[in-house]
Amino acid sequence: MSDFSPSIKSAMVFGASGAIGRAFVDTLASKPQLQHLYAISRKAESYRSPTITPLTLNTFDDDSLKALAATINQPIDLIIIATGVLHTEAYQPEKSLKQLTEANAINMFQTNTLIPALIIKHFSPKLRKKSPSILATLSARVGSISDNHLGGWYSYRTSKAALNMMIKCAAIEIARKEPQHILVGIHPGTVDSNLSKPFQAHVKEGQLQSPEASVKQLIATLCKLSSSDSGHCFAYDGSEIFP
Repeated sequence: MSDFSPSIKSAMVFGASGAIGRAFVDTLASKPQLQHLYAISRKAESYRSPTITPLTLNTFDDDSLKALAATINQPIDLIIIATGVLHTEAYQPEKSLKQLTEANAINMFQTNTLIPALIIKHFSPKLRKKSPSILATLSARVGSISDNHLGGWYSYRTSKAALNMMIKCAAIEIARKEPQHILVGIHPGTVDSNLSKPFQAHVKEGQLQSPEASVKQLIATLCKLSSSDSGHCFAYDGSEIFP
């Protein structure tokens, strides 16, 4: 079985300048059947492939996303949302309730939950009609309530759990008009990137993988999904992550 669906001829990647986003762009652009790829990021990026159209969006807010969506006039077969944040210079995931602050929790929710939800709002209508088009957004295993055995990371865990609910709600609504569409969360595993650098010392040997290796598996997983999988969350290896 091929690791890439021949029906995917146009794609779009949000967060294209990040490690995983860039790996998605490069991997998708290497597929000979892909005819057009929009690479969307906050900072300008350059690419060699003529199939890639780079788009810069300084702010991923409601009005900016709406305006950008209005410029897309072709149907899209695959949309990847690779945006998100785990830590900043001023913020590290909380180890206890004492470290929880309103400002950090709001920032986590804004970035990890609301931005992907707004992208889904404005760009899911761009998916190709009457076809098994796919929209996938980066989630995380730590957003699973049933899989939480360690606690901590309050804001990040909560923002990803809320994102998973956004995905579920949107999948139900979208299926009413386009039952063939597939909307899912995807977990890339622990990837060697700036996002994971402060925590790599605690990663078990063999579990840290390159962005390219993770993305290759994620694409293969996405291409094996069906409409009955919509609203769910899957890891890079194809296993389902339960709520």
